[in-house]
Amino acid sequence: MIDVNIKALTIMTKLFLPDMVKRGQGGVMNVASLVAFFPGSMMSIYYATKAYVLSFTEALENELSGAGVTVTALCPGVTSTGFVDRSGMGDSKLIKNGAIMEAGQVAEEGYRGFLRGDTIIIPGARNRLMAFIPRLLPRKLVTHMVRSTQNRTGH
Repeated sequence: MIDVNIKALTIMTKLFLPDMVKRGQGGVMNVASLVAFFPGSMMSIYYATKAYVLSFTEALENELSGAGVTVTALCPGVTSTGFVDRSGMGDSKLIKNGAIMEAGQVAEEGYRGFLRGDTIIIPGARNRLMAFIPRLLPRKLVTHMVRSTQNRTGH
């Protein structure tokens, strides 16, 4: 997971970004996640790698200000893909109680935001609200809340 979400992303950015800067145009869209805003009990490495993607994207966007290159982080919440089943989280409270967005809607909102030059795109009003919660509450409470949503129902 670290190799895919951190190492590959960083290497590919280093490979392609210099030519975009040289041309004075281009764009990079990195796929982070809504979980990038939270400490991730029960899936700590996944959450941490997505936090890296978000932080890296925001820093690059700032560094490239005025270069004609946009850098965007797409931060979807739970999306209708095979990830939930593959991660074994299908019976978690998060999935059972959460709103799942369709992949096409996430892609459409992401693409529109990318074309606008947005740095952070969080598809869905509910997800945007969720991303704001960690700013209001103590980190320890947020971590506890995340863990309770990650727990499997019936366990």
